[in-house]
Amino acid sequence: MNGLIMAGQLLLGLSLLVILHELGHFLAARAFGIKVEKFYLFFDAWGFKLFSFKKGDVEYGIGWLPLGGYVKIAGMIDESMDTEQMAQPAQPWEFRSKPAWQRLIVMLGGIIVNIIVGIFIFWMLTFRYGETYTPNSAVINGIQVGKVASDIGLKNGDKIFAINGNKIIRFEELKSSKVLMGNTTLTVIRGDKTLEIKVPDDFLNKVADGKSLFVEPRYTATADSLMEGYGAIKAGMKPGDKIKAVDGVPVNFQDEVKPLVMKKKGKSVALSIQRNGQPLQLNVKVDTAGAIGYYPDFDEIKRKTNTYGFFAALPVGANMAWGTFMDNAKGIGKMVTGKVSARNISSPIGIAKVYGSTFDWVKFWTLTGLISMALAFMNLLPIPGLDGGHVVFLLIEMVQRKPVSEKVLERAQIVGFVILICLMVFAFGNDILKSFGK
Repeated sequence: MNGLIMAGQLLLGLSLLVILHELGHFLAARAFGIKVEKFYLFFDAWGFKLFSFKKGDVEYGIGWLPLGGYVKIAGMIDESMDTEQMAQPAQPWEFRSKPAWQRLIVMLGGIIVNIIVGIFIFWMLTFRYGETYTPNSAVINGIQVGKVASDIGLKNGDKIFAINGNKIIRFEELKSSKVLMGNTTLTVIRGDKTLEIKVPDDFLNKVADGKSLFVEPRYTATADSLMEGYGAIKAGMKPGDKIKAVDGVPVNFQDEVKPLVMKKKGKSVALSIQRNGQPLQLNVKVDTAGAIGYYPDFDEIKRKTNTYGFFAALPVGANMAWGTFMDNAKGIGKMVTGKVSARNISSPIGIAKVYGSTFDWVKFWTLTGLISMALAFMNLLPIPGLDGGHVVFLLIEMVQRKPVSEKVLERAQIVGFVILICLMVFAFGNDILKSFGK
């Protein structure tokens, strides 16, 4: 059932984006009097389709192969490889008969729509829910670090107050591309010392799997809620209890409790508790995974929400969307230069896992907005078969003032198709291997 929910969210989100992307091409082509023969969600490979109908000169339908969608524009060399049509004399309503600048707009139509959709989604989310964040000044106990943070020299309790010399206002900046893309310097206060810690260029490789904790605010060892069936609730622990010692070892913070409890997997641990100012001793059973079953008080660090009016939310949402676009550009750039592993490329399998097994409208639209901007960027890449590949050939035509030969365009389309198939196989292979922990 969880898999169906993940797949359903992915299918809904991508279907919306693909339809809108292709609608951008469709409307631009129609605006310049270019005939559109087909408008399909998914591909009707080898002529097989799930559903279709014809309205006017256009066949609308749903194909069986869920790897995107397409519009077939008359007189254009595309994935259909309709060489028979291209061998006929050019007609005034065909793509190839129109000025280069009009054809350029048609090819950019889908990308432009994806950008508009991404901005619109983030605009509406900002208007409806505002921006909620953790003020860095509220993280008074410093940070709790994971292994990847420890490896670069950060420690529990460190207070990070600047990135490349710029003061941190929001704690979330530490988990943004400003830091995760690497080649960054963090200014850290440790006790009475101020340190400069370098984040390496390939840092994204270490955190991209989503399993490696980087940094989180440091929480005190105060129980906020208890999980049924675990040792803590069975031993009599209550919300508000403060853990002061584990097996006689004094503790103040959650990151100090966890390693001590983990040492006693499958056994019992002695907890010194403070409840309403009074000391109390509890003997708590630890399960085989090293858990005793309580959550710390995450509300002890107060978050802040900025709200915006309808028009004031637009630049905020647009900035979020543009930031996503630029993050994609930086990530691809690092892959090309070898600073980030191509293993970070995800297929629909990986994207579905990000959507998750529970349906949350805010998360759904946030991820859909992110994917819309990612699709805009990916389609802009100069790979034959993608919109960006067509754009490159049109720009060459505009510079040399004559079209690129149809034979070159046909061969480029084949090369691009092979490249895209290889990338798709690689991405699916990545996610399948990750599912097996490799």
